Amino acid sequence: MSDNRDMRTYTGSYTKIPSGYMGQLVDWPEVITEGATLEECRELLQDALREMIAAYHQQGKSIPPGSALLEQIAVEA
Repeated sequence: MSDNRDMRTYTGSYTKIPSGYMGQLVDWPEVITEGATLEECRELLQDALREMIAAYHQQGKSIPPGSALLEQIAVEA
């Protein structure tokens, strides 16, 4: 079975918080979640992304393209 969906890549950002980790998509900041562990946060962020895509499809909205580029910048402080 074939469908008309394309594969996209999104960039997740994870921050340590007192209750575990907060995860958010860099290229779609409305997709955000929290998990007790980094692995749980990754899974929940992927679930949140699927739900957001489904909601956007249902509402006829355009899905953000994704593919943000991140790099670490070193500086002496």
